[in-house]
This record gives sequence, C-alpha cells and structure tokens, in this order.
Amino acid sequence: MSVALITGGQQGIGLGIAQALQVAGWKLAIVAEQPPDAAEGVMQKLGPDARYYQHDLTGIDKVPTLMDAVESDLGPVTSLICNAGVPARIRGDMLEILPENFDWTMNINLRGNFFLAQQVARRMLGQGEEPYRSMIFVTSVSAEMVSPERAEYCMSKAAASMMVKLFATRLAAEGIGVFELRPGIIATPMTAGVSSKYDALIEAGLVPASRWGEPADIGRAVLPLVRGDMAFSTGSVIAVDGGLSIPRL
Repeated sequence: MSVALITGGQQGIGLGIAQALQVAGWKLAIVAEQPPDAAEGVMQKLGPDARYYQHDLTGIDKVPTLMDAVESDLGPVTSLICNAGVPARIRGDMLEILPENFDWTMNINLRGNFFLAQQVARRMLGQGEEPYRSMIFVTSVSAEMVSPERAEYCMSKAAASMMVKLFATRLAAEGIGVFELRPGIIATPMTAGVSSKYDALIEAGLVPASRWGEPADIGRAVLPLVRGDMAFSTGSVIAVDGGLSIPRL
C-alpha cells in the first residue's frame, strides 16, 4: 500500500487531499504543528490507516526523527505533499514589512518545506522504482500574481515554484515525479477572515468559474499525480483556480 505524507493535512486543502487519498486506499501520515488532541476528530474520520505526527516545519533538525517514525508506523513514504504554509503575518504596505515577519513566512513556506523535501527525496532514492514515487508542492496563484499587501507570501510561493523545478530536474532520472499545484481562492480557514472581500470579487467576475474553490477540488487534482498517470510531465505547474490566473483583457 502506498504511503503519503501530507503536511497540514488536518484541515483545509491538506484535509481535502487526505480525504481523496483515503478513498483511493492510501496510508496517510498527517503532519502538523498542533498537538495530537487538536486533530483527534479528523484522524478518526481518516480511518485506521492514518497516523498523526506533531512537527513544526521550522524544526529542520527534527526531520530525520519524523521520517523514522513515519517509516516505522506506515512504511516508506512514496508521496510527499508539501501543503502546510502560512500567510503574511500582517497585511499592509510592503515598505513596512518587518524582518521578523518576513523571516517567519520564509522559514515555514520555503526553508521548512525544502529541508523536509530534501530528506524525503534522499530516502526515496533508496527505494525501488515500484510503487511510483512523487513529490507535490502546493503553492498558490500568488507565485505569479502580485499582491503588494502580502509581498513576503508572494515571494515565498514564487521561490517554492522554483524549488519544484529544481527537485523535478534532480529526480527525473530516478523516476520520481515532482509537481506544483497552484490553488486559487479556496474556502479554507486561511481565507475565512477575508471571505466577504472575495465573495464580492468573485461575484464581479474575478474568477471565470464564478465560484470559490473547495479543498476537494485540490484533492481530485492530486490523484493522477501521485498515481503516476502524468509521470512524463514532471516539473509541471497545475493551476486549480477556476481560471483565475488566465491573463485577460
């Protein structure tokens, strides 16, 4: 049975991905910084083949211990889904960003994800070629679309997009597929505080699909990537945004 490690898999987009993989018969390692009791109800719904691991992405020295625990409980990770991330700590004028707030976003969205992926990639190289192995990075349309009031978030996602290309190039000859998913406006706890703003924008035509995205939309997009259906497309960017990022006049 294939094993997926999903960061931030206890809520929002990560949970949508976890639910899709659960239905497809995967074992799940759900990794998040909250204590286990905070995710107890979710884990019960994900079933007996799911385990929860408390881990702060900024604690890169603890990644080997995390991976040892996952492998002991579930087996080698065949798909890494780097989904966890944080927004800009304070939205506002980019000329006023404080270094500590810039570092907070970068340490999680970029540095933490890189060193987790690095460790997973090293371990994947020690596995055979079956089953198919993959790494999925959930970034954002903000990797390309500018939001000056949350500049550090946009920069972290743009850098993560380059990280995908780098891992894809390094691992292609080993048969490990690496992909970038770029969600648009998705109904999650992260967007709950600005829902009225985006309701109005969507109604005004910002999103061609004329609706919010749902975590399940992302989950459905992940399935062909982790199965290997698109193995020769490694390094590809898949927009899951209802057409939001299509350039229009």
